[in-house]
Formats: sequence, structure tokens, C-alpha cells
Amino acid sequence: MGSHADANDPQWIEKVKSEGAVPCLDPDNCPNGWASPPGDKFMVRGPEYFANRVKIPAGEYLLKPLAFDWIKSSSKVWEVMKNPNSRVRKAIETEFPDGDRPFVWAFNLQVPSKDNYSAVAYFVAKEPIQEGSLVDQFLKGDDVHKNSRLKMIANIVKGPWIVKKAVGEQAICIIGRALTCKYVVSDNFIEVDVDIGSSMVASAIVHLAFGYITTLTVDLAFLIESQTELELPERILGAVRFSELDPASARPVELFDGTDVNLQSSLSTRWWRSIGQGFSNLIHQGSQDSSPSGSVHSNGIGSDNKNDILGKW
Repeated sequence: MGSHADANDPQWIEKVKSEGAVPCLDPDNCPNGWASPPGDKFMVRGPEYFANRVKIPAGEYLLKPLAFDWIKSSSKVWEVMKNPNSRVRKAIETEFPDGDRPFVWAFNLQVPSKDNYSAVAYFVAKEPIQEGSLVDQFLKGDDVHKNSRLKMIANIVKGPWIVKKAVGEQAICIIGRALTCKYVVSDNFIEVDVDIGSSMVASAIVHLAFGYITTLTVDLAFLIESQTELELPERILGAVRFSELDPASARPVELFDGTDVNLQSSLSTRWWRSIGQGFSNLIHQGSQDSSPSGSVHSNGIGSDNKNDILGKW
């Protein structure tokens, strides 16, 4: 099976798309691969949402799909883009040796399992970020602001009834409210490390889904929630589809010795604290898509080691 590339993609993007552990394929046929699903598969807040609560098909994404990594390691993978051996970082540094590099968004979903799988979706900006825009405000905002704004939409395109029932037809959540996020921001990238294991509810759902992963097709979209009329309509940053992933195809990643014991302890503590939180904290609250209120979880976990990952993936 060959790589599915946009005819307008620069050569370096085609190369990055094709070098992951699983191939980039056509959205309608991507077994054990990934793709960019059509934007109209997702419903977002329309231009008059606060008056009529009407959602509209999302349409074109703000960002361009760049890469997808399916990896595993002996412990959680953090700060992928800060590691000099990251394949995406290396490709950008090689293509743009003198600076003026494109801005990359990386979403690292840490799957709670003994093999510490991570699914990392990368997107690249099509044009410079406008000063004062919603994206600009998000990047410059503190972690509390980011936690209150970053939204994820999940669609189970194909899979068994039990998984669809657990997730819902189109699950929507403000990620930083439901899960612990670590934000790594640099001049030319932002990475969001999402610790799914930080929520008992999310972990239970993912454990259930992981048992059927070789039969699942999942669409995930990331966007910044519009909370005022001036910010409408919502626009999706980027979206990824992964289909029928084989755990055996995940690329092993070697970590440095010396795991952060405090990190493991804090994860265990949060695991038990999350018991008793209903499904509404993860799914139904977002599904109602009400205007956000109340407190949010601040981020602040993860290894302080700047080069956690060795090797190229």
C-alpha cells in the first residue's frame, strides 16, 4: 500500500508523511494506517450559535496534516518535539537550516497500557499566525487559558456497538477539564501531551476501545473553542483518522534510564482521585456543548528531562 499524499504537498512533507510506523493512506481505505478525514464529518458552532445553538459542518481545516506516529516505550513519552532525534523535528531542521521554519502543532495522546503506547498527530500552519487572532491568544495564554479552550471531537467511524455506546455518536470535550495536559511551546511549535490515564473514566473507555483497536476506525479533531460571538464560527485546527491499528506495528522508542518516580506516584494518586467522576466529565459535558464555566485543571505533570526520547521515529 502506498502513501496517500496531497499533490500540492512539498517534497519534505510527503517524506515526513511516509516515514511513520504506519502509512498515510486514503481516508476511505486506511487499514493499519492514518489519513486526514473530510472536515464536514465534524459539526462545530455556527456563526449565530449563541443565539440559535445551530452547529454547521466544519469545512476546511486551519492547519495542514503533517505526520502521525504510532509508538510505544517502557514509560510514558513526553516532549516529542523537544527531542533532537524526533523524526519530524529533524525533517524541519534539515529543510529549513537557516530558520524561518513553519509552525507545527503536535498532539501526543498517551494511551494507558503496560506498553505505554502514544498516538501523535502533527499538523503544520499554512500561513503565519495573525497577531491577536484566537490562535495567537491561545498560544500566548497560560495553561489555565489553554485548558479552558482546547477542544477535541471524537467520532467512532467504524467499530463494535459496545465502543460506540461508550464513546457516543460524536464525543466532545474540553481536553484540559477532563484530562491532565502538558503544554510545550517553542518559537516554531506547540506540543500538547495528553495523559489519558489521568482520568479513571477516560482510562476505562480507552482500555475498552483498545481491546477492539484492530477493528476500530476513529476520527479525532482538535480546535479552540469559540466562547464569544466575535470568535464564531468555530474552525478546526486539524483532524486525523486512524484505522485498524495493529499494536505490533507501533515503533519502539528507547527512553533514558532514571524514570521520574514522583511522576509515577502522582499519576497513581490522580488515578484514584478520578474515581467517582461521571461520564459527564469527559463526554456529556462536552456533548451538551454549553458555554464553559467553573474551574479548570491546571497542567503541570511530566518529566522535566528535556531529552526523554532516544532514537528516531
